Amino acid sequence: MPSWHRERTYKRSLIAKTVAKNLYYQHRPFLFHPFFLSLQSVFLSIKPIIPSTRTSVSGNMMLLSLFSASMLAHLTLVSGHPTAPSGNEFSVRQVKNHKFTRDGPQALAKAYMKYGATLPKSLAAAVRNGKTLRRRRNATGSAVNNPVENDAEWLTPVQIGTPPKTFQMDFDTGSSDLWVYSSQAAAAGGQTDYVAADSSTSKALNGASFEISYGDGSAAAGHVVKELVSIGGLAVNSQAVEVADQVTASFSQQADLDGLVGLAFSSINTVQPQQQSTFFANANSESGVGLFTADLQQDAPGTYNFGFVNQSAFTGDIAFTAIDSSAGFWNFTSPGFAVGDGNTSISSTPISGIADTGTTLLLLPGSVNDAYYSQVQGAQLDQTAGGFTFPCDAKLPDFTFGVGNGTVTIPGSFMNFAALQSTASSRMGKRGRKFHPSKAFTAQAADAGTCFGGMQSSDAVGTNIFGDIALKSAFVVFDGANSQIGFAKKDLPAA
Repeated sequence: MPSWHRERTYKRSLIAKTVAKNLYYQHRPFLFHPFFLSLQSVFLSIKPIIPSTRTSVSGNMMLLSLFSASMLAHLTLVSGHPTAPSGNEFSVRQVKNHKFTRDGPQALAKAYMKYGATLPKSLAAAVRNGKTLRRRRNATGSAVNNPVENDAEWLTPVQIGTPPKTFQMDFDTGSSDLWVYSSQAAAAGGQTDYVAADSSTSKALNGASFEISYGDGSAAAGHVVKELVSIGGLAVNSQAVEVADQVTASFSQQADLDGLVGLAFSSINTVQPQQQSTFFANANSESGVGLFTADLQQDAPGTYNFGFVNQSAFTGDIAFTAIDSSAGFWNFTSPGFAVGDGNTSISSTPISGIADTGTTLLLLPGSVNDAYYSQVQGAQLDQTAGGFTFPCDAKLPDFTFGVGNGTVTIPGSFMNFAALQSTASSRMGKRGRKFHPSKAFTAQAADAGTCFGGMQSSDAVGTNIFGDIALKSAFVVFDGANSQIGFAKKDLPAA
């Protein structure tokens, strides 16, 4: 064989090996899949195309490398999103919070306070007048109102310490603190408490403290430890765990809620004097877990996966769009929206908002609310409820918003958040503006009761929030490694 031919063959082989090596470490599980192993054996059994003992194996390996590289590249293009190797998939399923009761005005008030907005007088009055409103003493002796800021319908088990102790926690992509109760704070509400002396992996973070406060005066404060934390088998060896020593009653009354796992960005962590990394950030640096997914469900437990995308959990393609994390949140811009069943022709009305699993409702501009509720018979901006309401038996249209080149449709049934505590008839004559004066409440509608809308105005909050009403309508990928968020369609329960 001429020397130039051998040199060219060698270079081709070297290039192929380099490509294959890079793809090998990126997609190693595929190479050991039975399908690939069988193809490798076929290629290695083929008679060498280069008649040289020394080059026959390298020639076949070159073909195998190029074939593997081609197939792996094809798989990457087809999938369009990251997939974790087998054995490196971490998944955790939610559990029901049996103490939770849906309350529309309180859910809206929670969002206001979470984002530092002042409650409108009508909403504050609605919360005060709610049947669940009570005044109790907190762990430090002062009296505050009933909890609204961190109540959660679905909780997620988290293991902390050695030996592991399970805490039922709220996953919140709108905050960045992981905190639990100390024995002192938990005593008032019966939550699972964290005791550093019971864990061999607990290490005090000397001088560190945290304090979380809300617009109604509710707060939690305490010290910080570094601890082993595991979620769905994904372990972080040195996670900052904020241990609440003092809490107000709004926290201590939530008996089934043992704490919170913040999954926003570390820049808004509240630990002082030095901010600490979130669980997700640490999982990325320790284990290379650059994404997590949320598959939330309507009236059923959802699932969080870390490090991989469950291909069977959605249909079609995932529509990705860039996020702006400069403020510490999963903020993205939707290109527009549409109202009506089967209407996916979105308007050119960009909406920038935060994907927040810790907020129950969908909060969008007042103009978007007007466009939606104008299509609902009997819908009104109810001053006594603090938001949009409608007869519980009203037919609600679907709501669609754009994501990248795709769309997400929220079924109309999801927009019926909850019945108000009092009946519609007791609220007659105390309404705000009406969209259909000629279609005011009938006796039948009043008997059906009044329900609180799952979409409410964000105007007074100053921030648009794609809360659980929107997120449970899709399979959502929080891809921090690539600074993007993705939404895909999935099978939803029939209305």
